[in-house]
Amino acid sequence: TLTVWDIGGQEKIRQLWRYYYTGVSTVVFVVDSCDAARVVEAGKELREMMANDELREASVLVFANKQDRPEALPVDRISSDMGLPGLRCRNWHLQPASAVTGAGVFEGLAWIADS
Repeated sequence: TLTVWDIGGQEKIRQLWRYYYTGVSTVVFVVDSCDAARVVEAGKELREMMANDELREASVLVFANKQDRPEALPVDRISSDMGLPGLRCRNWHLQPASAVTGAGVFEGLAWIADS
C-alpha cells in the first residue's frame, strides 16, 4: 500500500514541502532529463529537502524522466549534476524513465517495494 502526495516543484510552493515529511519512508523525485540547468537546480533542492531531520530515514527514488527523447541527458550525468553520490548514508536509486511510454516506471516502483 502506498500513500502518495504530488506536491509539485514550483519555486513558490517549495516552502510548503516540509508539511508532508512526517512518516515518509521514500521520496520520489522526478527530474526533466532534457533540461540541464533545472537538473542542477533539482539536485540542490533535493539535497536541501533530504537534510530535514524528518526525512533522515527516507530512501530516495529519482525518476530521470523524458529518457525517450534524443536530447535527454545520460543518467550518469544526471546523477553527477544532481549530486546523488553525495547522499551518503542513504538508500537512493536513479531510474531512467519516460512518462509518455511508461518505460522505467514499474522498475522504479519495484525498487521501492524491494528497499
